[in-house]
Amino acid sequence: MTVRVGILGATGYTALELLKILVRHPEVEVTALTTRQEDRPHLSAIHPQFHKVLDLHLENWGPQEVAERCDCVFGCLPHAASASVIPEFLEAGLKVVDLSADYRLNDPAVYTQWYGGDHPDAERMKTTLYGLPELFREGIAEAQLVANPGCYPTGVSLALAPLLKGGFIRPDGIIADCKSGVSGAGRTPKLGTLYPECNESFSAYGVGTHRHMPEIEQNLTVYSGKQASVIFTPHLVPMDRGILSTCYALPDQDASEKELRSLLEETYANEPFVRVRSDLPATKHVSGTNFCDITVRRVKDRVLTISAIDNLIKGASGAAVQNFNLMYGFAETTALL
Repeated sequence: MTVRVGILGATGYTALELLKILVRHPEVEVTALTTRQEDRPHLSAIHPQFHKVLDLHLENWGPQEVAERCDCVFGCLPHAASASVIPEFLEAGLKVVDLSADYRLNDPAVYTQWYGGDHPDAERMKTTLYGLPELFREGIAEAQLVANPGCYPTGVSLALAPLLKGGFIRPDGIIADCKSGVSGAGRTPKLGTLYPECNESFSAYGVGTHRHMPEIEQNLTVYSGKQASVIFTPHLVPMDRGILSTCYALPDQDASEKELRSLLEETYANEPFVRVRSDLPATKHVSGTNFCDITVRRVKDRVLTISAIDNLIKGASGAAVQNFNLMYGFAETTALL
């Protein structure tokens, strides 16, 4: 079975990583790449890595033209732009993995609060499956549309959700202190991510206003059944890729560090992309992979979890292919291990 695949918005870093994975996927043929540019650039002009690998042009095609060439599309468009076109793909019978934020939240009012403006497809967003398989696998195999998780929510949610569900930590007063490489800001040039601005510098950003905060709280609330409250502070680190998340929570049971780690090990025993470690994870250990490495510590009166992911793979494109594999009945690890 060969699935014809397209990528909407193929100029960015997530599209680059998607293509690296998809060209080695034995059941995929990449048949369409879109851009809002008018000059129809060749893929190798945008991503030189694909010179003599994939002979395609990026086209300024609409949904109908893409739908004629594809069975499934990955959406790498900005928020709002994605939800404005995805309904047309769904009506045409295509499957969609959306990497934007448009379908991650299940409350249109929360979307409006954090992203501004009304949601273009508000009724559908309420029921769209959230594609973090390790926590929310049920239903993905039958889904036509899956919302791919954000990068920060992936690392934080995988580390904390089992401890919350098991009643080992309190859902209130959680602090998520996270550090990301510069690629997390995207490929479009911005003053703060220019080399002279971010090199040899370390800074917080989006304090109290980052749009991943409601997504993190939603994940932890849905998975644990308890209303979660999280203070989330992201930081920019002068490295290309990777996210390290250190989370602090108050214990709700008197459990040892060994017992907490055993719970994580039991939860993720059959998950191919989560590795529970006794040592301390580092972004270098997961760079270029779809793994999330997690550990847990007891320090004074707090429970600490530390997780590491590659923000472009497990935090974006690798997770998207993981969802794609589930949607089409392929082995979940296909092209990812």
